[in-house]
Parts: sequence; structure tokens; C-alpha cells
Amino acid sequence: MTPDGFKLRCYLLRQKKDLSSLGVTAVDMPEQSDEEFASRRPVVMMFHGNGGNVGHRIPLAKVFYAKMRCNVFMLSYRGYGHSEGTPSEKGLQTDAQCALDFIRAHPFLSKSPVILYGQSIGGAVAIDLASRNPAAIRALVLENTFLSLPRLVPSAFPVLGPISFLCHQKWDSASKVPLIPRDIPILMLSGVRDEVVPHEHMKDLWEVVQKRTLAGKGAGGEEVHDGMRVHEAWGRGGYSKFMEFERGTHNDTCVQQGYWSTIAEFIEGLH
Repeated sequence: MTPDGFKLRCYLLRQKKDLSSLGVTAVDMPEQSDEEFASRRPVVMMFHGNGGNVGHRIPLAKVFYAKMRCNVFMLSYRGYGHSEGTPSEKGLQTDAQCALDFIRAHPFLSKSPVILYGQSIGGAVAIDLASRNPAAIRALVLENTFLSLPRLVPSAFPVLGPISFLCHQKWDSASKVPLIPRDIPILMLSGVRDEVVPHEHMKDLWEVVQKRTLAGKGAGGEEVHDGMRVHEAWGRGGYSKFMEFERGTHNDTCVQQGYWSTIAEFIEGLH
């Protein structure tokens, strides 16, 4: 239940040592309970894009849960799926804060590092939440998100469709990224052929992230792999990375080669 009285449909997948039912080798830690094991694993909070429903995102959650052994919290914003209410910028911000407050008050997951994973408008939700709760967030993973909605409308108006009701709102991620401390790493994943959010938005947002990370004291790097371009920036307290997938579009970047291995490496590298 949100502070303004709406019931949200959410799903929490808590880690346990034995996931053999999912074909995962059990963890041999007899001295730890399932709760203790879960408390030592990250919590990935999934902030979805506009299209589809929770069912479409189960395969993504399964990768985080079964392959990376993360706890997973899946949120349906107000007005989406079976959640009550009508979506708005303020409403979605309230929903995200409510979800984070739930994790921070959880009996044992409150001890776990929190990673925000946002796709499209979910990336804007994640950036906003991290900018307001920097002490509670360990890292961000952002896919195909935008600088701000006003900057997106001129190029995306023909395909905005169901999110046209948000066009009068801001979601100004470009101004909020600098509010996120440099010691919070950010991984950005962009489909170069994105037909909804022009690739330039992610490139320009990376410039903002890079300036925040380097702050004049670090060094950046760039590598080219098969179908991918990798940019990195190191700074005091951590590093950030930008991956460009040459064949990725708005809805299929998550199935491009190297997408999940990059996320797994990023999460594994967090301390």
C-alpha cells in the first residue's frame, strides 16, 4: 500500500540455498540459513518500461534470480497490470520510494546491497530514486532510457502511443544523474537501432554519467567487440560503463549477445 492509498502488485523472489527445482546447483553452506544467505546477496529492484506486463519480464527476473543468485523485487507501477491508481510522474516516484522503503524495512533483506535495474521509462524511475536515496543504493543498471521526456517528444511523438499521457511531465534524468554520488557505479546498455528512444539520448546521458564519474580525476577507456562498443570511466570510489549494441532495438536489446554477461560481470564486481 502506498502512502497515498493505492495497492500495488509486486513480487519478491527471495534467494535460498537450494534452487535445484530451477536446475541450479545448491549452495553448500550448512552453517547458513536461507535467510542469512539471502541477506548476503544483492536485491535487484526491477523498474519496467511502458509495454508488456510482469509476465513478459519473468525471463529477465529468472536470469537475475537463478543465474546471478540475486534477490529480485518486481514492481508494477500504479495504473499498470493489477496495481491500482493512475500513472503520473509523482505517482511513479511514490511507488518506487514505497518499494525501496519496503526493502529497507525487510527483516533480513535490509542488509543486502540494492541494485536498481530500469528499462526505458524505468531507467528514469531508477535515476530519480537513486538521486533521492544515495545512501541506500549500491549501483544502477539502465537500458534504453532518455535524457528527459520533453527532449524525447519531438523525435518519438509518432510512436509514443500509450505513454503520451506523460508528455507534459519531465522525468529530467540529465539533471538528476549529477546528484548521484560518484561511488555509485552505473552500467548503461543501449540499442543503437532503438526506434522509440533515439540512441543519442543514451550517448548524451553517458556524457553526463562520465563527467560525474571522472570529476576531472579519472581516465576513460573504449573497446570494440563483435557487435558491441564498450566505454568505461573510472573515478574515485568506482567505475561506470556504457555498452552500445549495434543490432539492438528498443525491445530486444536484452537478448543481444553480451548483454547478460556484461550485467553479471558488473554485479560480481561490486564490493
